[in-house]
Amino acid sequence: MIEARHLRVLRAVAATGSFSAAARELGCTQPAVSQQMKALEASAGTPLLVRTGREMRLTQAGEALVRHASGILAGLTAAEEEVAAIAGLRAGRVRLVSFPSGSSALVPTALAALRAAHPGTRVSLVEAEPPRSVEMLREGDCDVALAFRYGAGPAAGPDAWDDLVVRPLLADRLVGLVPEGHRLAGAESVTIGELAEDPWIAGCPRCRRQLVDVCERAGFTPRIDFATDDYPAVVGLVGAGLGVAFLPELAIESVRPRGAVTVRVEPAVEREIVALTLPDLAQVPAVAATLDELTRAANRGAGRGAGRAVTPVG
Repeated sequence: MIEARHLRVLRAVAATGSFSAAARELGCTQPAVSQQMKALEASAGTPLLVRTGREMRLTQAGEALVRHASGILAGLTAAEEEVAAIAGLRAGRVRLVSFPSGSSALVPTALAALRAAHPGTRVSLVEAEPPRSVEMLREGDCDVALAFRYGAGPAAGPDAWDDLVVRPLLADRLVGLVPEGHRLAGAESVTIGELAEDPWIAGCPRCRRQLVDVCERAGFTPRIDFATDDYPAVVGLVGAGLGVAFLPELAIESVRPRGAVTVRVEPAVEREIVALTLPDLAQVPAVAATLDELTRAANRGAGRGAGRAVTPVG
């Protein structure tokens, strides 16, 4: 019989390429990893790894087992969490991954409310931008992923969420950010073309692609002088007069834009913010409660002006 702990070890070995690296990732010893792999191969009745010097590579059987491991482990996690939920969520656990501006603007409110309602439910948080966060969900490394996508253009990327449960949260509008002394600082609204001659400060890679796409549709290519994944750094650079930026409202909400002001950009560009989970995990009460609290936090944020809440359909 194949055991879940053996599958976790196999997946770690496949991801890291060696027993020693897998042992470090799993927090155990190399001999323990070796023993569990031998037990798994005995259960499978066929070799799963080929050892060539210091490297490991999967056999065809090993590749098949790794391919099925994420789904098996996700289903097992769903079963374990549902059993815990029947006992009153005393042992509930939710692993959440979020992009940085979601972590600062939505997650704290949601998790505080979740802890108040279910003090026995433990939530862990790590940060990752999509599409990596979505990959982590499918690989079984988290239970809920906070993600975003743009509505059109190259930055939107392929729609690869069809196999997931999608909880819409916010329509997060992008706004211009200019230095206080900028010629357009007092404008009620501007077009992106009015900023064509300015140097730009670009944000995360997907936001950067979206900026280039929007500008090129307006007839120019932006001159990007600085690029950083750190939104406070973007705001600081704009505040210092080094350029202009095009940022989501949610990213600006948690940053005090000293020396910079926001301007409304027309036509509107929005990114869709959602919470994602696997169908099996959506039935787990602790995961469902987390999704509900993220939705409430998004609604409260929309009330403060941070994006527009999205009402789920169906």
